Amino acid sequence: MIEEIEGKLIGKITHYFGNIGVAVIDLLDTLKEGDEIRIVGGETDFTQKVESMEVEHKKVDKAKKGDSVGLKVEQKVREDYKVYKV
Repeated sequence: MIEEIEGKLIGKITHYFGNIGVAVIDLLDTLKEGDEIRIVGGETDFTQKVESMEVEHKKVDKAKKGDSVGLKVEQKVREDYKVYKV
């Protein structure tokens, strides 16, 4: 049985910095502080709120399609995990 994915696909993980718990996400859509996101891949499937993010080492409160954002994540993630806005 295929699990139904909730939310809209907004990007994918391109890098994960394990020492600081930060994921880099290539965005296919806009993302802003306060949005609820869901990260799915492998054995991982969790939802979290976007507390803060950075684009090119500058803190931003919203990012647009095409941006690569750094985002603190609550669990370990891997490259190519999908990111949804819920």
